[in-house]
Amino acid sequence: MKKALIVIFISLTSFGFSQLGGVNSYRFLDIPMTARAAALGGSSMSIWGDDVNLIYSNPALLNSTMSKQVSLNYSNFVGDLNFGYAAYAHNLKKYGNVGGGIQFFDYGKFVGYDEYGQKTNDFRASDYCLNLNYAKPFEDSSFNIGVALKTIISQYDIYKSYANAIDFGVTYHSKKNLVVSLLAKNVGFVWKQYSTTQGQNQTLPQNVQLGVSYKVAKAPFKVFMVYDQLLKWNLKYISSIDTAGKSNPFNASETPADSTKFKKFSNRFGNRSDNFMRHITFGTEILLTKNFNLRLAYNYRRQREMTLPERRGANGLSFGFGLKVKRFGFSYSFTKMAFPGNSSIFSITATI
Repeated sequence: MKKALIVIFISLTSFGFSQLGGVNSYRFLDIPMTARAAALGGSSMSIWGDDVNLIYSNPALLNSTMSKQVSLNYSNFVGDLNFGYAAYAHNLKKYGNVGGGIQFFDYGKFVGYDEYGQKTNDFRASDYCLNLNYAKPFEDSSFNIGVALKTIISQYDIYKSYANAIDFGVTYHSKKNLVVSLLAKNVGFVWKQYSTTQGQNQTLPQNVQLGVSYKVAKAPFKVFMVYDQLLKWNLKYISSIDTAGKSNPFNASETPADSTKFKKFSNRFGNRSDNFMRHITFGTEILLTKNFNLRLAYNYRRQREMTLPERRGANGLSFGFGLKVKRFGFSYSFTKMAFPGNSSIFSITATI
């Protein structure tokens, strides 16, 4: 079984060399749509627990403690944009655990015009993803494997697109509160393109992530870190029309040239450190009581990509909290995205 698991994961990750900067379609799949994931910088893929919302970030986190739990997440984003996620999980005893979910991103209502500037019909644009999750622990082991089958539906006015994808994850959780997860996301195929125009083939936002979390012994908090885009090193944005490959509008002004060896080493080290940190999200969950916790995280790449030359701000920071009262739970997250558009997500869970 373990050998088969390794073969499957290598096969999935062989397709995982994704590109950034607007190359892929269905980018709504990268948006954290649960309050817990958003508060933790965008992903909770290495957090083990009984919260059904965790399966949104990693299907390998699905476990028996989530059985008969339902969740609803919603965000009124910017302008008419809004998105949400709903999920349910059930334990099948010796057969493992199953879960289902649906996520949507609604872009609002648009006024249509033809090529001559004449008003036509109004239309809407939206994306949907239906998820079917399955996870099972190894016998007498702390390893849990999980898979999510995704059906993706996208419609912008008269243009429609369909795709199927798989998320596949492996999670190790020890009795000493150490959790390690490896996840391949959005590996699949686009069955129907928006357009048949040559040279405009759609691709999925594939990704491979590695995450770790640890609950410090006798301390009321856990720390976590996620390494994003495991198979792609350079995450700096290069304009597709820049044939020289030198432009980078998401960075500050270029460092002036200097012929000294120390300056060259310093520039090279600084560039590599900056690129490494673009992969990293880290943060903490502070367990104030058994039923109440605070969440805080920092996403370096988000901060770099959303920094304005004249205003740095606190882009990249996110925080939130989680509260449980008997069979019900409530979570909230706030993410500092940019000056005109931040994100708040509300989440409600219940055991039925």
